[in-house]
Amino acid sequence: MGQVSNAKTHEALQVRLQHTFADPQLLALALTHRSFGSPHNERLEFLGDSVLNLAVSRMLYQALQQHPEGDLSRVRANLVKQETLHQLATEVGLSGMVRLGEGEMRSGGQHRPSILADALEAVIGAVCLDAGYDAAQQLVFRLFDKVDLSPTMTVAAKDPKTELQEWLQARRWQLPVYRVVGTTGAAHQQTFDVECEVAELKQSQRGIGSSRRSGEQAAALAMLQWLKEHPP
Repeated sequence: MGQVSNAKTHEALQVRLQHTFADPQLLALALTHRSFGSPHNERLEFLGDSVLNLAVSRMLYQALQQHPEGDLSRVRANLVKQETLHQLATEVGLSGMVRLGEGEMRSGGQHRPSILADALEAVIGAVCLDAGYDAAQQLVFRLFDKVDLSPTMTVAAKDPKTELQEWLQARRWQLPVYRVVGTTGAAHQQTFDVECEVAELKQSQRGIGSSRRSGEQAAALAMLQWLKEHPP
């Protein structure tokens, strides 16, 4: 199997995170990709994603007090997207620390943005389980401490899911429904085929991605392109 992070590297990471785990096994789990074996970090990633969104929402609510909900949503989307999380994961030193299967290691998985972004969310989830929500929220605040939260971030481009959601909300239509309709490839290199359905249009479009999240973005983009060609 892949590499195993030793105790010293975990200690150094905890110093950088400014959090010492009461249960070190939670940190080890957060740094275990599913290609390495089971148990792995996907459940912690699920928890960490929710903690991250709530903590970032509070941070923006306090920092951008004169801006409406739409602006806050766009800034949040830019802060929690894969590219931003990958950068933060690299800065905190996660690159090379995630335990991977041999195939994933050989294909450069230790530096893959999606794996590092997911691992960072898993670490946030692990801190929440280890010491509670407040500790996890403070970690998120520290991670984003040097990120520019000025109002100029509100002009950042919307991701496809956000753009589609706002288009539907402006018409008081139901939010889109995303479904995984198929997966291909080995467990550690799966490709996700995702369908995006808009009920009022009786229309669905599909997208392909290396994760469910990226598949959903691709499906939302396909729906937006369809709407441009077939305006209601």
